[in-house]
Amino acid sequence: MTNKLLQQKFNQILDDNLLNEIFQTGIFKEYKKDDIIIDINQPLNYIPLLLSGNIKILREDANGDELLLYFLEAGDTCAMSLTCCLKTSKSNIRAVAESDSSLILIPVEKIQDWFNTNESWRNFILDAYQIRFNEMLETIDTLAFMKMDERIFKYLIDKVKLNASTSLEIKHNDIAEDLHTSRVVISRILKQLENENKIKLSRNKIEVLQF
Repeated sequence: MTNKLLQQKFNQILDDNLLNEIFQTGIFKEYKKDDIIIDINQPLNYIPLLLSGNIKILREDANGDELLLYFLEAGDTCAMSLTCCLKTSKSNIRAVAESDSSLILIPVEKIQDWFNTNESWRNFILDAYQIRFNEMLETIDTLAFMKMDERIFKYLIDKVKLNASTSLEIKHNDIAEDLHTSRVVISRILKQLENENKIKLSRNKIEVLQF
């Protein structure tokens, strides 16, 4: 099953020889929704390749409050964890399973070796850096230029795209934590969005009507 998932998600990106080596040297892991995959200040000896599921990448402030940076989908890797691996430093992000997820972990000693010797791996890593950099810029733009109601609605739309469903099982407090604000603010704005016929609210569930 591991090799099948690996082939399905990466066979258009990485060459067959490299996929075989990843399968031989990587460590397969499964995580349940809300499991912490990588924590802040954790030493990183591996980088993850996401085979199935979704992962959210978070930063933490001095008070312990979290801010969502971006999501990873199947076929992605986390460029920030890659940077920490190459620098042999500790993680500066938290990676949490957004849904049940499976990963294959690549030992750090293989990362630089493949970067120097395998074109498909090198292109994959450079593309990952570019994608994550663009997502970081989008997060900064959202914080700097969007009003909170726009941020919340964009967050919901991103969730719809991520889950391929307009029906989201999510608590108001979860949104508040991801967007670094209070539950009261989230509940008020969600009600406003419902009055604008953009969403429909029910217990621990939000139906997105416009996107």
